[in-house]
Amino acid sequence: MPTETPKPPPPQNAYILGVGLTKFLKPRGQVDYTALGYEAGIKALLDAGISYDDVDQGIACYCYGDSTCGQRVFYQFGLTQIPILNVNNNCATGSTGLWMAREAVRGAGSGHECVLVVGFEKMFPGSLSSFFPDRASPTAPLGAMMRATRGVADAAPGAAQMFGNAGREYMERHGAAAADFAEIARVNHAHSARNPYAQFRDVYTLEEILASATVHAPLTKLQCCPTSDGGAAAVVVSEAFLAARPRLRARAVRMAGQCLATDAPSVFDRSAISLMGFEMTRHAARTALREAGVATPAAVQVCELHDCFSANEMIALDALGLSEPGKAHEMVRAGDITYGGRCVVNPSGGLISKGHPLGATGIAQCAELVWQLRGWATNRLVPGARLALQHNLGLGGAVVVTVYERADGKANTDVDAAAAAAAAAAVEGVGYNPAVEARGFTKEQADRVRSRKARSEWALGDTEDKVRARF
Repeated sequence: MPTETPKPPPPQNAYILGVGLTKFLKPRGQVDYTALGYEAGIKALLDAGISYDDVDQGIACYCYGDSTCGQRVFYQFGLTQIPILNVNNNCATGSTGLWMAREAVRGAGSGHECVLVVGFEKMFPGSLSSFFPDRASPTAPLGAMMRATRGVADAAPGAAQMFGNAGREYMERHGAAAADFAEIARVNHAHSARNPYAQFRDVYTLEEILASATVHAPLTKLQCCPTSDGGAAAVVVSEAFLAARPRLRARAVRMAGQCLATDAPSVFDRSAISLMGFEMTRHAARTALREAGVATPAAVQVCELHDCFSANEMIALDALGLSEPGKAHEMVRAGDITYGGRCVVNPSGGLISKGHPLGATGIAQCAELVWQLRGWATNRLVPGARLALQHNLGLGGAVVVTVYERADGKANTDVDAAAAAAAAAAVEGVGYNPAVEARGFTKEQADRVRSRKARSEWALGDTEDKVRARF
């Protein structure tokens, strides 16, 4: 009789063990991607309590740069001959890197137990534009559909028109008002005041947001995310890696459910909302929540959502299931997207005010939610949160939705500043609470986490001096 093929073992759990961020900056060419990636990576390794010699795969996330920028950044940590992958998936690049890392450490026999994901972006001022005019744009079909259905306004950036049109359609179909979109921006700007990494930390009234320059109605300038320079990093590890290091488990956050999705045929059904990836967001959210065993999105207490424009937050609240269908604006009006409401959305300030360095954005969202679930985000904590949801979207298209929970499955607790700083130092971390202080690291700390067996001062060059001079 033929023998049965043995079933593969179930996938391992995957955890975020460490995270690190740079401040997000206006793109003025003052900091190179080598420094942004190095700072974020060193901070993540310190936060994880490991060294680069423990890392068996590297994933570099960026949209603007030559093909092996990842190696240029990672070689500064060490030349350990591990695989290094370079990822570009539009605005979902950072979360795509996290998805790849999770897949790598979950697979039995993959040989990967610890993956360092580093996202970085050095951008140009102004709205996004194509760098390859001699070939077809990947988003050209989206632009053609917009032209055919809503027309094109030459004065506004293309992305603002597309998302603005989705906002207009939400108003037409469901009764949202311009003030509802402005309220989303008001909330995000208010949240960013407590985030030391945010590019903009100013607080505005609803009237000031409505009165700012119109970009593409209903969107005004203060409802649009800026371009940014910045870096973010995360250490993703397997259950086996964590089991061998039990002292690290207290800071680990489980990636309980995740889905990377692309567009459905509905993206071209002539709806401005569909054109912005509504269906792929809905599919990814349902899939990730189902994998995490979450019966309803109402169980989510905190969410980092891809608010490149306030209109996208509106339609994403609906697509993610955080609001009832067609009633995202009612959720906004009820105060249910901020503290004291149903779900705190973008406690970091979101893309609108934190900034949007494309390759780093998804990993920065992850960092905020890790700090929330650890209880370290003491100046902006969502108390009692047990589940966190992340949404990172790129036109063209890709979306990643991830559900996080603490390794112990419990709700977070409000950790006072001293206790958070002590926890950050307990496993030879940065020695302060990185959730509330955007500080740096010493040369001795960097030496501790760079490779001991395969480091190269030639590869590092003067990057560390430049990074430390900014602290």
